[in-house]
Amino acid sequence: MIVGTAGHIDHGKTSLIRAITGRDTDRLPEEKRRGISIELGYAFRPVGSGLVAFVDVPGHERFVHTMLAGATGIDLALLVVAADDGVMPQTREHLDILRLLGVARGAIALTKVDAVEASRVSEARGEIAAWLAGTGEAAWPVFEVSTRTGKGVPELSAWIDVIAGEQGAADPASRFRLAVDRAFTLAGIGTVVTGTVHAGVVREGDEVVVAPSGQRARVRSIHAQDRPAKEGRAGERCALNLAGLAREDVPRGEWIQDADLANATTRFDAALRLSERETRVLASSSVVHLHHGSRDILARVAILDAPSASPGSRVLAGFTLTEPLPACRGDRFVIRDASAQRTLGGGRVLDIDPPLRYKRRPDRLARLAVLRDGTPAQALDALLEAGPVSPGRLACAWNLARGRIDAMLGEAGAHVAGPSAFPGAAWRRLRDAAVAAIGDTHAREPEMPGLERERLRRIVAPAIAPESFATLAEEMLAQGLVVRRGAFLALPGHKAELAGEERVRWEKVKPLLMDVPFGPPRVRDLAKATGIAESEVRTLLRKVARVGEVTLVAPDHFFLSDAVADLADIASQVAAVDGVARAAPFRDRIGGGRKVAIQILEFFDRVGYTRRVRDDHVLRRDNPWRPEAPVPAR
Repeated sequence: MIVGTAGHIDHGKTSLIRAITGRDTDRLPEEKRRGISIELGYAFRPVGSGLVAFVDVPGHERFVHTMLAGATGIDLALLVVAADDGVMPQTREHLDILRLLGVARGAIALTKVDAVEASRVSEARGEIAAWLAGTGEAAWPVFEVSTRTGKGVPELSAWIDVIAGEQGAADPASRFRLAVDRAFTLAGIGTVVTGTVHAGVVREGDEVVVAPSGQRARVRSIHAQDRPAKEGRAGERCALNLAGLAREDVPRGEWIQDADLANATTRFDAALRLSERETRVLASSSVVHLHHGSRDILARVAILDAPSASPGSRVLAGFTLTEPLPACRGDRFVIRDASAQRTLGGGRVLDIDPPLRYKRRPDRLARLAVLRDGTPAQALDALLEAGPVSPGRLACAWNLARGRIDAMLGEAGAHVAGPSAFPGAAWRRLRDAAVAAIGDTHAREPEMPGLERERLRRIVAPAIAPESFATLAEEMLAQGLVVRRGAFLALPGHKAELAGEERVRWEKVKPLLMDVPFGPPRVRDLAKATGIAESEVRTLLRKVARVGEVTLVAPDHFFLSDAVADLADIASQVAAVDGVARAAPFRDRIGGGRKVAIQILEFFDRVGYTRRVRDDHVLRRDNPWRPEAPVPAR
């Protein structure tokens, strides 16, 4: 468990932690000289077989940004109020920040009770009670303490120990995330970063990534809660010795995360609550300082469900950031004004992949409301209603293991296809629309054998991934709803054929294509060889292409479809050598001239079998075109 202090300057936060833990958290010479905390300080106290971590924050108004870096991720707040001063401006602002960060559990330490009369202690308690009346913090216990005499310190320490024993375990499905608040170099050890673990588990030897920079490192060793450990867990203060990084690579504000967690974003939508202490309305397009984790970043805010946000109100808001930020649904943040003088409000991240347009539409706002108020299952249903979702991206956006996301999708009745998951009803509608489109093509173009898969996708659902549509096509084939005829998908009862006279002419032309399958004659040469007019040969071969027996590879240059399948296989073999298919080795394999080899490879680029990269042709991993069934050009 992590305990964080809060309160006005010179109210005894550092002295109180020293009394509880025996450790002075002021480590800088300037802090010791001036007698005030400037940087974050850390101390630990044994509880049972473990340790409770204490984060001491500066109380001066100039260091609120540092206080925010330390307050993020704490489990229990220790609000310190000096009996002689009572509630002061930073007492109020710090408690406001704790509320905005969602810190609901805490206690109030009424310090310096030895320095005032008993009547003043009672007066200070009354002042605190009046201030907190009607709030959740009114139920926080108040401990009268003196770090000089020790009064009340054992009772406060014992209470903290009890709360630590009640602390629940972190979600085992979450991946590792640590917000860096300090980085340094130790001689003979290397780069060390420290921070609060917000989620997941890290172990010695794990590969991690610095986000958002993307640099990778290996965890050499771990100190968790000030002790050497084999692993660090959510709710602990950890120091990680990272191999492969310099101290400058990991400034405060970066995150150390699971290597597979890709959650950087420059936009997110959130539930925002305006501080009740604020006196001004927050308008859309306002520039704010956004504090997230241990980072402070400039952002522009847009109020989505109202013209503006008044003090104390709760709204839905969108944020556009000046730099990428690694965020997940549920992350807490605080915003301050552009001059970093006033705390404006805070909230919770809802969606790190918001749409660029129509963000204020009623259906979008309704989904955000469910993301804000609903259970994870209800939130998933709301996202699915808007269309396909990416399980991989969702796992990163929600920081959940892919297995957990897949299980939730299964419970929601979603259909996972390729990189996307579809609501069951939407998947069935998509299948029915594909079958209907093929039927319409049969009625409109009876001579066509059907529809190529990619053309069918562009007609029915151009926005979905080719891999997802390929899954749909395979399901339709498996269910017998369609049949495959070469590169075409057709209804089982449909058969495209040439008319009688066309078939006779085709039988005269076909042998000429078969004689030189990898370099067949062009239309004009076929016309000369057969005595058929060139225009008629061209018309004939276009019809034969629709039936699927030939493929138009280059202008007026038709190849037998079986030959194109063989050429695709040869291109794959050539590419297997060094990852790309080049004209020279491809030409050597098929014979003939370089020009024809280039035309064939360019055809493969056009149909999506390969991808042109300068003078190379790279085989596509997501290739929607089957080598054994080439797509005829139309």
